Formats: sequence, structure tokens, C-alpha cells
Amino acid sequence: MNPKQHPISSGQWSITRRAVLALACGLAVSAVQPAWAQTTDYPKAGAVLRYVVPFPPAGLTDVMARLVAQQLGERWKVNVIVDNKPGANAMLGAESAARAAADGNTLLAVNMTHSVNATLFRGKSKLNFDKDLKPVALLAGTPILVVVPTNSKIRSLADLVAAAKAKSLNAGSSGVGTPSHMSLALFNQLNGTKILHVPYKGGSPSLTDLMGGQLDVIFSNFPESLPFVKSGKLRAIAIASGQRNPQVPDVPTTAEAGMPKLNVEQWTAVMVPGGTPDAVVQRLGGELVSIMATPEVANKARELGFRVDARGPRDFAMFWNSEVKRWRAVIESAGITPE
Repeated sequence: MNPKQHPISSGQWSITRRAVLALACGLAVSAVQPAWAQTTDYPKAGAVLRYVVPFPPAGLTDVMARLVAQQLGERWKVNVIVDNKPGANAMLGAESAARAAADGNTLLAVNMTHSVNATLFRGKSKLNFDKDLKPVALLAGTPILVVVPTNSKIRSLADLVAAAKAKSLNAGSSGVGTPSHMSLALFNQLNGTKILHVPYKGGSPSLTDLMGGQLDVIFSNFPESLPFVKSGKLRAIAIASGQRNPQVPDVPTTAEAGMPKLNVEQWTAVMVPGGTPDAVVQRLGGELVSIMATPEVANKARELGFRVDARGPRDFAMFWNSEVKRWRAVIESAGITPE
């Protein structure tokens, strides 16, 4: 085009510049609009949130999920339905949640078992934890309590190591890849022992056999074995935590017993389908952390044997990655495979 044929005054150039800038700003706003809309519109009025729990009702993870679901529903004025989908070592419910719409309306309860499953089922399941699920919030954790029969001669971790090296011992667990199993595997790795793993279908039957003398030791979930310790039916020789627990103040920590690396918690957290927008994840994660900080929920969690450890998306993602890495090393060293 010949500029002589289409002269443009300085005023016209100024108007044109403003128009271009306005257009650029408009494009920028439209580019971020979906994330902004997701934040302000989530959750939508009348929404129904599904909280998938890949474990049976009444277990630790289920109880915490129901406590959080009630609070979330009341705060957001929405229905939050807890959907128990146990099976396949907690993978059935996880796969179901991962396939759901990535709109923030499906939550998945995860715990330490899933950080183990990320290695156990790598290449054996369609679920890819790195891509198909996204961390939202860590909620709380409960320590592992090392328990033996009341009439056992084993009274400390040192005694357990010595006994394991002198004769064959067996330890029960609630199944392959569970916190009780992984704690045993870590103990064996740290001490060069070979205590035999005996998997059960749940913590209760294993504790029954421990009290009956069919087992030598269990690295148990704290709330499951605590009542038997308090009643004198079992003896706790250590708690796999950084500090003593006020409910069993006389039980030394594993660090005090000379095994600081044997620090294990059965934690519980929340994830969502991998494609869920970050803005939604931040909104949901912030709300869950806020819920855990309320006196009502924090006190109830402590009553159940939990230590509140609420962290948002970024910090939970870092924690999750560290847990996956930690248990991958134990699994590969011990040669653990799925049932």
C-alpha cells in the first residue's frame, strides 16, 4: 500500500495504538477467563461432590473422609457423598476416581498405601499416579505402633532385633503393601533381619492372632492396636514417630530406641482427576486445610488417634513424591510384589 494514498495523522496513529492495546488486553483477559471462571464458579450451586474412598466403611481413611465431607458440605452448601469402593489393594476406587470428569466434583481419599502402589502396580495397572491424579491436600497422619503379645519376652526394639537374629519370627499385617507390611520391610532392611511377613485381610484378624500367640509382632496402625494396649492384652514396645504420644507416654519412639529412620505414619489425603484445573485444585485444597484447622475437626482427629498435618496442593505434592521415592527403595530392595 502506498502511504501517500492513505495518509494517517498522529492523532489517528494514537487511536490505532490504543485500539491495538485494547485488543491485546482483551485477548489476555479471555485467555485467563476459564481459570478465573473455574475459581469463582466452583463449586456450582446445587453441585453434588463424590468423595471416593477405596476402602471399606469404618476404617481410618473412611472415618476421616466422612468427617471432612460433612464439614465441606456444610461450608459450601453442597451435597458431598462418600462412595466406598474397596478392592484390588485400594486401586479399584483410585481408578474409578481417575476416570471421572475433571471438574472438581470427584475427590479421592488416598493414604500411604497409594504411595506404595505407585511402585507396586507400575506397569501392571492402567492408572498412572503421575498423570491421572493430582494432589490436593494432606490431612493427617497416625503413627505405627510396634506391638507384641503381653507374655512375650520381647520388651524393646533391641530385643526384637536380637530375637529375630536368634530364631525365626513372624509378623502379621493387614495385607501386602499396607503400612504395617511396609514398616516391617523397612525394619528388616534397617537391621538385616528376616522376620517373616504374614498378610491378613485387615488389621483386626491379625491382631486377634497376635493376642492368641500365633504371631510374634505387628507394626500396627496406632488406633487399631491402642485399645488392646490400654487393656493390657498387648504390649507396645515402640512408636514409629518423632515424639512420644500422650496416649501412651511410657512407650519410647523409634528414634529413642536408636532407629530414627523407622519413622512411619499412615497418613490420609485427597487427590482429584489429573485434568482438574489448577484454580479448582487451589480452591479445594485451601478449603480442606482450613477445615482441618478448626478446633472441632482437629479435636475429633486427635480423639481418633490422628496427628493433624494439613498441607495444601504444593506441599502435599512434595510430600507425596518423597513418600513414593522412599517406599520404592524399600520395595525394590525387599523384592515385594502385589498379591
